[in-house]
Amino acid sequence: MEFFDFHHHKKYIRNGIYNLNIEQIPPDSPYSIGIHPQDIDVNNLEQQFSWMRNMVFENCFAIGECGLDSLVSIDQKIQEEVFLRQINIANEVKKPMIIHCVRKFYEVISFKKKAEQPMIIHGFNKKQKIAEDLLTNNFYLSFGKAVLYNLSLQDILKNTPLDKIFLETDNEDFNIEELYGKVSEIKKVSLEQLNEQILENLHGIKNG
Repeated sequence: MEFFDFHHHKKYIRNGIYNLNIEQIPPDSPYSIGIHPQDIDVNNLEQQFSWMRNMVFENCFAIGECGLDSLVSIDQKIQEEVFLRQINIANEVKKPMIIHCVRKFYEVISFKKKAEQPMIIHGFNKKQKIAEDLLTNNFYLSFGKAVLYNLSLQDILKNTPLDKIFLETDNEDFNIEELYGKVSEIKKVSLEQLNEQILENLHGIKNG
């Protein structure tokens, strides 16, 4: 059985969404493209957006990762402007959005009303209340390696509807199959059911 890796940084993985680095050429497998808060170059912003628009090819699955990050040095106002522009691009090209968020969840939620396409928080590893508020606002949550050992995150996953879940390796070096195994155990569903549901979720976000 093949397991879909929702967000990763490894070109050799074919069954998943490769996160394209800034100014990189897209692979011939599914990828996402965006301007990460830490990559915003205020002096070359128009070139960055030009690169982004010119690289939205057929294999582009999503816009991102993009979003808001309170820990990077880029001014918050600029981050918000760049995020909004990417929301507008996603609306225009009809692609879901992979969201990077650090300590700015309620700001990201406030931007959701401007988005016509689904938004997925990647690498979710926060508290139950934030998960509930995101789910109430129709976000999807993508979980990563922390699920294998973080008990409170396992509890959050237990309470997250299966039709709102994705699984990812991100930058971590481990086998996605291990994560699927753990999640099927936590959710008390078979690996086949879990795999099928995630493929359904993918189909759902791809079609808005």
